[in-house]
Amino acid sequence: MNFLEKRILQDGVVKPGNVLKVDSFLNHQMDIKLMEEIGKEFYRRFADKNINKVMTIEASGIGIACFVAKEFGVPMVFAKKSKSVNISGDLYVAEVESFTHKNTNQVIVSKSFLSTDDHLLIIDDFLANGCALKGLISIAKDAGATIEGLGIVIEKGYQNGGKMIRDMGYHLESLAIVDSMDDETGAIVFRQQ
Repeated sequence: MNFLEKRILQDGVVKPGNVLKVDSFLNHQMDIKLMEEIGKEFYRRFADKNINKVMTIEASGIGIACFVAKEFGVPMVFAKKSKSVNISGDLYVAEVESFTHKNTNQVIVSKSFLSTDDHLLIIDDFLANGCALKGLISIAKDAGATIEGLGIVIEKGYQNGGKMIRDMGYHLESLAIVDSMDDETGAIVFRQQ
């Protein structure tokens, strides 16, 4: 069992509807020492890749991606879920359905922050049905960037997102893969990796 699986068992809460609450340490309140470990682990797993930028999606992926980018010594860019007045010029746009929020967003990245010179490591906190990753992949492809890998903190292995992304030929690494959860007992079963 790895450091993240231990922490999920210690502080994660299984809720009805296949929801795993990890907001006490990952995606609402953040345990900075854990974030540092996550950054180091993604660096270890992708150190042989030619990564010059980390990309994620607003909002929960931002903090995690910052720690990953710090380990690689590269910039981090994130796809925004809404256009604000301070974003001007041409944009890369993708539609992304949120499993957690049960809605669809247009996510955007300014064309000035992605190019054919970029070798990306895409990072996110959760992978369920794969919609967020597909949206980020679409933006990266539109930019002509090279996707060197995808890193997920927690993958819901009983949903099809991980299989779909791997079947597309991408190098996907998940730090913890949940194979099953029981909201009545609180039991969480992790996939052996």
